[in-house]
Amino acid sequence: MDQSILYTMAAVLVLGVGAQWLAWRLKLPSILPLLALGILAGPATGLLNPDEMFGPILFPMVSLGVALVLFEGGMTLRFRDIRGHGAVVTNLVSWGAVLNWLLIAAGAHYLAGLSGDIAMLFAALMIVTGPTVINPLLRTMRAENSVSQVLRWEGILIDPVGALLAVLVFQYLLTGQNSLLLFAQSIGAGTFMGLAGAWSLGLVLRRHWVPEYLLNVLTLAWVVMVFAGSDALTHESGLLAVTIMGILLGNMRDVAVNEILSFKESLSVLIISVLFVVLGARVDPAEIIATGWQGAIILLVILAARPIIVWLSTIRSGYRWQQKALISWVAPRGIVAAAVSSLFAIRLEESGHEGASTLVALTFLVILATVLLQSLSARRVTKALGLAEAEPNGMLFVGANSVARAMAKALQDQGYRVKVADTSYEEIRAARMAGLEVYYGDPISSHADQYLELSGIGRLFAVSRRSRWNTLACMKFRSEFGPQRVFSLRNSEDRKDTERSRIADEYAPPRLFTSDITFEKIASLLSGGAEMKTIRLGEDFSLEDYKRENGAQLIPLFSLGEKQKLRVIDDPDYLDKKTGTQRLIALIWKNNDEGIPGKSSGSK
Repeated sequence: MDQSILYTMAAVLVLGVGAQWLAWRLKLPSILPLLALGILAGPATGLLNPDEMFGPILFPMVSLGVALVLFEGGMTLRFRDIRGHGAVVTNLVSWGAVLNWLLIAAGAHYLAGLSGDIAMLFAALMIVTGPTVINPLLRTMRAENSVSQVLRWEGILIDPVGALLAVLVFQYLLTGQNSLLLFAQSIGAGTFMGLAGAWSLGLVLRRHWVPEYLLNVLTLAWVVMVFAGSDALTHESGLLAVTIMGILLGNMRDVAVNEILSFKESLSVLIISVLFVVLGARVDPAEIIATGWQGAIILLVILAARPIIVWLSTIRSGYRWQQKALISWVAPRGIVAAAVSSLFAIRLEESGHEGASTLVALTFLVILATVLLQSLSARRVTKALGLAEAEPNGMLFVGANSVARAMAKALQDQGYRVKVADTSYEEIRAARMAGLEVYYGDPISSHADQYLELSGIGRLFAVSRRSRWNTLACMKFRSEFGPQRVFSLRNSEDRKDTERSRIADEYAPPRLFTSDITFEKIASLLSGGAEMKTIRLGEDFSLEDYKRENGAQLIPLFSLGEKQKLRVIDDPDYLDKKTGTQRLIALIWKNNDEGIPGKSSGSK
């Protein structure tokens, strides 16, 4: 084996993962540092030349990487989500996407001079936004919920829709222009293999024919098999097959795909990291600059088509013009467009299509322009239109156990937005049955970065039984919510830590409640009949008056102030210092209840 290839692959992997970390650190869409490092390693310095180093395996490697990304994207398209997020989102990702495609294609052809076939393919790639570029923007914009939800769900759902449309156009360019019969055969082979792959894998998963630890690698092997098998049946039909397979598998009943989806998302992060460093190294900035007026016209066409689609999609929706304007402005292009355009360009150049060489340069121009322009301006535009959300006072709970549910329900009843997150399906189901908003998954995962919606949420309460998970969650959300707005509830794991295993002070999160309040203590009280209640105190009605009148003992947890200002009670003397009318959320139990543990401050 040539040692230089080994060194190159190691460098690509390190650069890709490093770019992902940099994107997280700077709160940028990952595509920007990935492409920047790729261009720096490639044409800027000449250290990485993918065509020379990878040779004949470059095209199959990129093809397989894109296939896995499209399969994972297809699995995220749930038909119930399209129906369940309002007419505006449905319009944007259905007939709105088709109309957007036609408008961009017409502008690229008649105004910018692209050939008709390349214009159609380019336009299909340009209708895709995607969660990897939308979500970092949404967290920066902090727009009101009505706008954020539309942009978020459009980004999630348009990914596989746009990819499927682009694959269909690509199939037509390679086959249909010469023979409609060959095009039909290619579509038929891809559809058949996609159906067969989804049905057979679904049967294996539904019947539990393989152990849990093999599900992820089996799925990976199945996708590669379907991709290669479809290509062997009819050339270039593999991408269509895996996209259809992903969509069908993600919508099958009685097939648990959450574990597979989590694995595929992690795999996609790795694939995208490697893929974009390699693809970025093939992009010469001079070619992007050389698009000149043609590139500028195409960019204006794309920016002009968006408001038309949004205004038509929001007819009779009740949206104000400010909301429509902000939705029109925010539509950055991202991962799918860059990856698929690069792959298609390689193949089209091989088949002799004129203009294929400009496809990548124009695509990367639009990606860089829209991501940079909208990243820099989105927050200012949001404020100027009066759509910035107020100071977020909602809470994200890490853990959906009985303690978290009791606290979350008490806060929700007082008008706060509350969301609970957990990896336990049983706990999440109990939280959903209690009427709480839930996220089924790990809030510190890459999946959460894309799908955990945090509009209106500005605090984190880590209340899981796992101390390390609580700490990691606080560390992740500290930069987003602020260091004084993340809290972790003490539990028995914290008390067992020795000097060698205790978390360093600089990483330790602020503690929830006073030092004698632990997870086990609250859980024990709740199991014995204690309840979370809201009580009102005043100048003439003190805490002692409440205890005496109701024959109760209590632990004050939260103080509720004017304009829903919430304070965690972590000072034992707070109530003695506080005067005037106030509301408290407290854990309350009756004096005459026998057997309730935790009555004394030393109990657990």
